[in-house]
Amino acid sequence: MDVGFVGLGIMGQPMALNLARAGTPLVVWNRTPARSEPLRAAGAVVADDVAGVFGQASTVLLMLADEAAVDAVLERGTPRFAGLVAGRTVVHMGTTSPGYSAGLEADVLAAGGRYAEAPISGSRVPAEEGRLVAMLAGRPETVAEVRPLLAPMCGKTVVCGPAPRALLTKLAVNIFLITTVTGLAESLHFGERQGLDLGLLVDVLNSGQMASDVSRVKAVKLAGRDFAAQAAIADVLKNNRLIAEAAREAGIASPLLDVCHTLFGETLGLGHGGLDMAAVVHAIEARTRATQGTPETQGTPETGESLEEGACA
Repeated sequence: MDVGFVGLGIMGQPMALNLARAGTPLVVWNRTPARSEPLRAAGAVVADDVAGVFGQASTVLLMLADEAAVDAVLERGTPRFAGLVAGRTVVHMGTTSPGYSAGLEADVLAAGGRYAEAPISGSRVPAEEGRLVAMLAGRPETVAEVRPLLAPMCGKTVVCGPAPRALLTKLAVNIFLITTVTGLAESLHFGERQGLDLGLLVDVLNSGQMASDVSRVKAVKLAGRDFAAQAAIADVLKNNRLIAEAAREAGIASPLLDVCHTLFGETLGLGHGGLDMAAVVHAIEARTRATQGTPETQGTPETGESLEEGACA
């Protein structure tokens, strides 16, 4: 039977394309039908609905925006849920709370299905290049079944143990990502307001020991005011909230993350939710204007994309 893929957003579409191009027999569905057309051209079968995916696939990968989207797609809480997942392996690849994943696993197993979580680390460009990092968790036999399927999409897959340890690992990784990009935005903002040559500043940042794939990409985007979404503000804010909630539940302090949470919320409030996470600089700029007594301006979002299901940080 084929592999199914549901959710062809900013991340899901290139991930599914890599599967199709690797020769994986693939059947796909997306809420916005036009997003499926590149998959059809790559040889995938485009189903009319979610039931069509589960009817043809023994393993179904879900790359969806949030918990509500997963529940809606699976018709969780209705009699149709068991009919979809029984005898199937459901692989949850989006970012949700660890507790949600644990509950979903219990429901899938109770309905006679198999379950794994496989959240990924990376943005649109690594997704296009098949260089994502997957964190995989579940029962050992299900992990062994799912792991080879991830290879065309992911440069590395790390087995994290039982669910929801993969999602906990993803949240820990995202603390580093979110605080790094926010610090980089503040660095470029400081340089710009001090009248520095941003090209030279970016050259120094990209040549030093702190440079990374993320910093190299985001520094160029910040210097060029290119905020086309690779990981959108709204999605990063959602992930930030998930981390903060998990930290609070465990009694863990997260001071840097809390500041970032506020800044990403302010960026969303300025109307930039569909822009790349580097656009958090808008919130920093707004605070500078407030400090200097400059009247606030709403601004116009630059080169943003509409937010689709499956965008991820």
